[in-house]
Amino acid sequence: MKGKKIMFIGDSVSDNHWQSLLCLLHQAVGGLNITSVTKDTFSSVTFHEYGVTIQVFITHYLVDIENEKIGRVLKLNSLKSGAIWKQADVLIFNTWLWWYRRGPKQPWDYIENDGKIVKDMDRMAAFRKGLTTWAKWINTDVNPIKTKVFFQGITPFHYHGVEWNEPRATNCAAETTPFNGATYPGGEPLASKVLKEVLFSGAKSVKLLDITFLSQLRKDGHPSKYNIFKGMDCTHWCLSGVPDTWNTILYAVL
Repeated sequence: MKGKKIMFIGDSVSDNHWQSLLCLLHQAVGGLNITSVTKDTFSSVTFHEYGVTIQVFITHYLVDIENEKIGRVLKLNSLKSGAIWKQADVLIFNTWLWWYRRGPKQPWDYIENDGKIVKDMDRMAAFRKGLTTWAKWINTDVNPIKTKVFFQGITPFHYHGVEWNEPRATNCAAETTPFNGATYPGGEPLASKVLKEVLFSGAKSVKLLDITFLSQLRKDGHPSKYNIFKGMDCTHWCLSGVPDTWNTILYAVL
């Protein structure tokens, strides 16, 4: 990958993935001749000796949120950041975590779908529509000969112990070992099934980094009560840890 630019695009889980790769590369090549730039939702680190740049672009939904007179509108048919994304040689996309957010953590007030503005809609249907818009952009704007495109599988959270046969558990705080088994009791998340359907039917040049099942097994892999923010974190992943495995898979595919 010498002389290449790799960009992670998505929410804070993409940031997890990006940070993990930077840690692995820094450990391998040392800290000499490295520069970093951060501006708003975009961060970039360049390893000059190798001509490799690793970037992250934070976007919760991939599609746009715009401020209008009525408020903040999530536009399921609009994707305007693509001009920045397609400058990279490798794109690794991710979205899901924010699609089910409600209340104060929801960063939009209305949804626009096919020209109609609604207060809300079925979140899985909205997720499918947003992914479909993204897939159309991939097919029309990204040259598969020049640019390799990946989608990180749906990353699971561990707040419901019934999913790993511990019905009394309400979070991952006491989990110290992976789940031991060839199947996960909670089954495949519906969001993962929707993602695969969209990729199969509408974005065939995209390779799926299917990290869902192996991440489900790592109920012990979260920052839990030890994260730097207040509250329980069974959504993100410890560094170094699970994302290192994601990057091992990415490296093997590349």
